[in-house]
Amino acid sequence: MHTVVVGTSGVTASDVLAVARGGARIELSAEAVAALAAAREIVDALAAKPDPVYGVSTGFGALATRHISRELRAQLQRNIVRSHAAGMGPRVEREVVRALMFLRLKTVCSGHTGVRPEVAQTMADVLNAGITPVVHEYGSLGCSGDLAPLSHCALTLMGEGEAEGPDGTVRPAGELLAEHGIAPVELREKEGLALLNGTDGMLGMLIMALADLDTLYKSADVTAALTLEALLGTDKVLAPELHAIRPHPGQGASAANMLAVLKGSQLTGHHQDDAPRVQDAYSVRCAPQVAGAGRDTLAHARLVAERELASAVDNPVVLSDGRVESNGNFHGAPVAYVLDFLAIAAADLGSIAERRTDRLLDKNRSHGLPPFLADDAGVDSGLMIAQYTQAALVSELKRLAVPASADSIPSSAMQEDHVSMGWSAARKLRTAVDNLTRVIAIELYAATRAIELREGLTPAPASQEVIEAARAAGVRGPGPDRFLAPDLAAADAFVRGGDLVAAVEKVTGPLQ
Repeated sequence: MHTVVVGTSGVTASDVLAVARGGARIELSAEAVAALAAAREIVDALAAKPDPVYGVSTGFGALATRHISRELRAQLQRNIVRSHAAGMGPRVEREVVRALMFLRLKTVCSGHTGVRPEVAQTMADVLNAGITPVVHEYGSLGCSGDLAPLSHCALTLMGEGEAEGPDGTVRPAGELLAEHGIAPVELREKEGLALLNGTDGMLGMLIMALADLDTLYKSADVTAALTLEALLGTDKVLAPELHAIRPHPGQGASAANMLAVLKGSQLTGHHQDDAPRVQDAYSVRCAPQVAGAGRDTLAHARLVAERELASAVDNPVVLSDGRVESNGNFHGAPVAYVLDFLAIAAADLGSIAERRTDRLLDKNRSHGLPPFLADDAGVDSGLMIAQYTQAALVSELKRLAVPASADSIPSSAMQEDHVSMGWSAARKLRTAVDNLTRVIAIELYAATRAIELREGLTPAPASQEVIEAARAAGVRGPGPDRFLAPDLAAADAFVRGGDLVAAVEKVTGPLQ
């Protein structure tokens, strides 16, 4: 099994995906253990002094003015975890919780939090055992970190609350720890607070969304090319020299992908009458411009994610010169903004894909295809309602594009008077990514059927490979009306699992 070694200088997006989705094991480097021990010495020295230090010998948030005596400090750390584990609603996905815990461990190992090495090792042990704390949908405002979600994780480290075992069964966390020989942690000064302060949930969801959207943007280039081909459109608008004079990188990449898919097609540029089209509709002609803008948004979001992965997010932090300083680095605005940007881009990509699908189904605009791609129009409805489903998904994508980060709501008796809502931005982006996958799957379903209805004309080799792979995966082709939901589910799985891109790349080589 793949092993991820956590040091003091952060981790990569690939590491996060390996732990969250691949179940990779985690080890702490010797460098990280030494940094943890050194930072803890600083915290212990401050705890022994009479002067109050935030998070070490004081209360939290609006209660930070109270100095806490030594005999109550362990209770203080336990209490912050218990009281902050106040999430409600459905459980969030296992991969999100694993990413959340792993990213908190990454910051803990930076040596800037003052957490003891044994606490960090317990975090790694819980992840390695396949134990997943129960974390709920609601409870984070994306400021002072993802407090409630992280608190539910910290509660498991204490042997309290509920968690899911490796068999998928939810049980008391203490039982699961005992079964795997893991001793619950006894938190000391600052440790409870250090386990809760971070943008780890929203960052983990951003990293996973970036990975999914990377595949979806390639998939959208493919389905746009298939639709262009099915509509007998022209591929001249994809010429590299046209995109070089408007040098947005994503636009050029999308155009190159579409051109690669269409290489060798006998459908492009053909028309059903003697009046050739000078131009295709915007949804076809401008596909690289729209998808390309989304790709450039992905690039910006990836840059933000890389910076956040290199960050140590906690409050207060232990600095290398021995100071322990309060700060505002836990504010989620940088991550929240790009999560919202991606939801906007996803909505627009879904919108243009739906417009192409609708064009394939309309006999007045499809250039000779049967109405709704039906076998016997009137007796058969064809893909009429598949487009309804796609339209409903696009409408939902537009609602999900309303930014969460433009909102703020005061908390903690106005001490935390401006928050990022980054967790909410991340949660709605996950829904948007799911819906975008379905939208692209429906365009794929319509475009492959339409190509097969163009009898006498041979599609591009890459298109033919897609059609054959899709049919083998249960995405059925033209014919009389049938129960359509299973076909659409098969198309969704074909796109979601990366099989669409893989089929094309057998012919084209790697897409951009």
